[in-house]
Amino acid sequence: MRKSRGYRHGTRRLFKKHTRKKGLRPPDYLLRDFDEGDIVDIIVDSGEHKGMPHRRYHGKTGEITKKQGKSYIVLIKQGNAIKKIIANREHLRLSRSVIQQTN
Repeated sequence: MRKSRGYRHGTRRLFKKHTRKKGLRPPDYLLRDFDEGDIVDIIVDSGEHKGMPHRRYHGKTGEITKKQGKSYIVLIKQGNAIKKIIANREHLRLSRSVIQQTN
């Protein structure tokens, strides 16, 4: 029988949280709000399963194009293709490269 290759296959180390980051999250993740055109990093939060993007996009940077319900649509360039990712705000954060440029 063939080995199962599910949606989260091979993510044991990739999605592992640091010891001090485990437990309840600070409430600022609920207050995050992004606008169209914001540059964001996709950092998957393994404690929140809804709206989780595929592991292939963990650590990638993209641009928010619009809001869809509670989620955001992020455009990511992968090779020559442009991918449209739908992710909840728990898995997004403002890109550090953008934050450094503004300071």
